[in-house]
Amino acid sequence: MHIQNNISLKPYNTFGIDVNAKHFVSVSNVDDLKQILSSKNYPNKLVLGGGSNMLLTKDFDGLVIHINLKGISIISENDNTVIVKANAGENWHNFVLWCIENDYGGIENLSLIPGNVGTAPIQNIGAYGVELKDVFESCEAISLETKSLQSFSKSDCSFGYRNSIFKQKAKGKYIITSVYFKLSKQNHNLNINYGAISSELNMMKVSHPTIQDVSKAVISIRESKLPNPKEIGNSGSFFKNPVISKTLFNTLLENFEDIPSYPVSKQEVKVPAGWLIEKAGFKGKRFRNYGVHKNQALVLVNYDDAKGIDILNLSKLIQKTVHRLFGISIEAEVNIL
Repeated sequence: MHIQNNISLKPYNTFGIDVNAKHFVSVSNVDDLKQILSSKNYPNKLVLGGGSNMLLTKDFDGLVIHINLKGISIISENDNTVIVKANAGENWHNFVLWCIENDYGGIENLSLIPGNVGTAPIQNIGAYGVELKDVFESCEAISLETKSLQSFSKSDCSFGYRNSIFKQKAKGKYIITSVYFKLSKQNHNLNINYGAISSELNMMKVSHPTIQDVSKAVISIRESKLPNPKEIGNSGSFFKNPVISKTLFNTLLENFEDIPSYPVSKQEVKVPAGWLIEKAGFKGKRFRNYGVHKNQALVLVNYDDAKGIDILNLSKLIQKTVHRLFGISIEAEVNIL
């Protein structure tokens, strides 16, 4: 375990923001993680996984701990299901591909989401009608207070829309080290009715889709709409889709007949934040070396060495404009540091 000094975090965040960490260490096993967490030499610590769900706005005057725990294993299985353990440092999309190669179903709709396995439960990542909680069995996490390893069941995690206990009362108190998934081995329950999956499968001339086909369709859709972080810095969807009352929605319908919605309950609907942002005139708008992506208004991008604070200010301008036009508050999905 080697601690480095004055390290750029540009390779460690998908926005590609060039800020420095005063100290930096990459940990590849739980014992090393416990040891560095117990060190009193670095009172100010920041835990970094895949760096896909954060916007860095300044240098970090402390120790950045990069979670690099690797490994995928089968814990148990029967004829119908399998419990798979993935360590926190595994790349999420690579893990999805591993599952698909082994014909384990349930997360094919979550293909090509950036980030690592360890941060997936924090955000309860989701796409195309599927959320992490749908396949989540449990996770293990180290308590920053006791340095002990604890297990969290699905009910313990209090999952909500892009939300979990790790973003609420347990925020900043645990580091997830591994996640357990319950996946199907046969008779996969495919979810192809959300978004453009069905039409993409039709274009692929697939009439009886497999989980492999669904994954390919999702990848194709995401690649057509979302920029590759390796080419253009971004964190995927920057904003959550807001949930509003049906009363407000019906009022908006009077002026915006094409406003889309998805039912949440008898009293509430979800409105696509991307539609709101596009209607507000921000889709494809560029400000020097940063802006809003031309194909997906939810995605803020760093074209070339932009500052995190500039992207943050753009996000605030978008929020203010959307609220002024629609009376809807949209929240950032990413963590601002």
